[in-house]
Amino acid sequence: MTRAGKFWMVAALLAVVGMAFRVSWNALKDVASAIGADPTASTVYPLVVDGLMALALIAVLVLIGDDRRFALRVLVGYTAASLVLNYVHGLVPTLHTGGRMRLADWAPAHWALVLLASSLPVGSIYFGSDLVAKVLHHKPEPAEKNQTTSNRSGSDLPEPVTAEPDWPLYESADPAPAPAPTTPPAEPTEAPADPAPVEPTRKPTATPPARPRRTTGTVPAAARTTRPKRTADELLAEARSVTADWPDADLTADRIRTELRTSADRARALRHLLKAERAVPVEPAEAERPALHAVPDPAPVTGEATTETVNSSEEKAS
Repeated sequence: MTRAGKFWMVAALLAVVGMAFRVSWNALKDVASAIGADPTASTVYPLVVDGLMALALIAVLVLIGDDRRFALRVLVGYTAASLVLNYVHGLVPTLHTGGRMRLADWAPAHWALVLLASSLPVGSIYFGSDLVAKVLHHKPEPAEKNQTTSNRSGSDLPEPVTAEPDWPLYESADPAPAPAPTTPPAEPTEAPADPAPVEPTRKPTATPPARPRRTTGTVPAAARTTRPKRTADELLAEARSVTADWPDADLTADRIRTELRTSADRARALRHLLKAERAVPVEPAEAERPALHAVPDPAPVTGEATTETVNSSEEKAS
């Protein structure tokens, strides 16, 4: 509906309510005069009944829960009271002349009608104040709580939380031994100088259940890592080349894990192997050793050979 249509609809409603209030005004004014009200009180008496009906109607539209039901009961009660008084005004023609008179020939009925007409102003003070206080202290709920989940898509619905078993608060007397971490196979070397420290087994503590992750499907090939999986020998060779110029103080598992991008268990195993290799003394290379030659034994020197040698030496000299 357009804004102009809404405007004319509200204007027509106000006109109908105004005419209905004017018709009820005359009947309630005569009833007030009949129970002894002065001209001023008789004039404002219709505002006490029909005015509270309008206030209760606004409270019904604003409030929720028990407050809304209370406002609805007030609206129904004052509407019924106004209807009874208008009905009595139509049955007793002498009420139109004004002045104090009986509302019914039967005494109990007359007393009941006088009690009803007299109690409406007092009830208006109590119920009207209560409704105004409830409306002023009312806090509207967020729009998210008022929406139903029937028209919401599946992605907007809250995920079901599955209950996960917590860790046991107490351990048994003989807990099962934890499996040893797997290390990559390496070449046989001497025992490492400093064995790996054994970390104490910590007692598991109760942790809050984690929220289950939403299934996202298969990871696409473009998002997968392109780094090939290295074997133990390849990882050891890469560790040797990376840590060749490192001093012994910097040869730690944390730095090896950061440089090689591997797990902490493998980094500790590589650290032990590298330290063990550095502890073994290195023998000189084959190329640095001096070459050895065979020396023949000297031949025995005789007297004739000595004389011939001397003679030949003299001939050469001459």
